[in-house]
Amino acid sequence: MAKVKFQIERCKGCGLCVEYCAKKIISLSDEMNSLGYNFPVVEDMELCNGCAICALMCPDVIIEVEGD
Repeated sequence: MAKVKFQIERCKGCGLCVEYCAKKIISLSDEMNSLGYNFPVVEDMELCNGCAICALMCPDVIIEVEGD
């Protein structure tokens, strides 16, 4: 199973990771980081296939994907 990690305090809430997630398992949280932006969360980590498209699309390079 893949594992996705977000550096939420650096996130600017652009939503590109949400838009481009192949499995549609990333959403923006209702909570905000210290910058005042909604940050991404993975709804069901078990569905993640580790493709890392979310990390490639992130303009702030805040996403790390670890595979099996």
